[in-house]
Amino acid sequence: MTPSTTLTPGARRILEVASALFYERGIHAVGVDTIAAESGVTKRTLYDRFGSKDALVVAYLAERDRRWRDRVVAALDAAPADPPARVDAVFEVLAAWTAESGRGCSFINAAAEFPDPDHPARTLVREEKQWLRERFVDALAGVPDAERVAETLLLLHEGAFVVLSAAQDPDAVAQARRAARSLVESVVGTGPHDPQP
Repeated sequence: MTPSTTLTPGARRILEVASALFYERGIHAVGVDTIAAESGVTKRTLYDRFGSKDALVVAYLAERDRRWRDRVVAALDAAPADPPARVDAVFEVLAAWTAESGRGCSFINAAAEFPDPDHPARTLVREEKQWLRERFVDALAGVPDAERVAETLLLLHEGAFVVLSAAQDPDAVAQARRAARSLVESVVGTGPHDPQP
C-alpha cells in the first residue's frame, strides 16, 4: 500500500488520526474505538478501509517512512558531492525531524511494542533502518571501508534518536552530527578523495 496515493479521503482522515494517536500515546495504548471516534467514522468503516488494526499500524509506519525518505533523498540531492557534506545532510534532516517529533523514532517505538520479529511492523522497521544504512554507504562512495563506516554512522544516528527521547538530552542530535562529521572527515583523509601530492 502507498497511503499517500491510494487512500480515499475518509481513509486518509482515519490514517492521520491514527498516526497522531499512535505516535503520541503508543500503538497498544490506542484502540480502534478511539481512532474511529476521533476520525468521525464507525469502527466498521475503519475495518472496511484497513481490514485490521495491524494493517492500520503498517500504513502508519509506511506513511512516516515515505515522508522520512523523501526528506533524506531531497537533502542528499541538494548536498555537495563530497562525503562529509552528504553525511551531514542526513544528520541535518534528523535535526529538523526531531524538532517536530518529540517522542523519538516511530520505528524504534514500534519495535519496542512488537517483540515478534515476524510482525509486519517489524519488517518495516528493519527495511527502514537498512535503507538508511544504504544511504550512508552511497554517501561514502569512494571512502575506504565504507560499509563499516556506514554501520557506525547508523549507530550514531539511531543512538541520537534514542538519547534525545529517552534521556531528554536536547543536544544528542548535535553531538551525533559532530561525531559523524569528524568520523567521515578522518576516513576521507585516508582515501582516494585526498588530493595527490
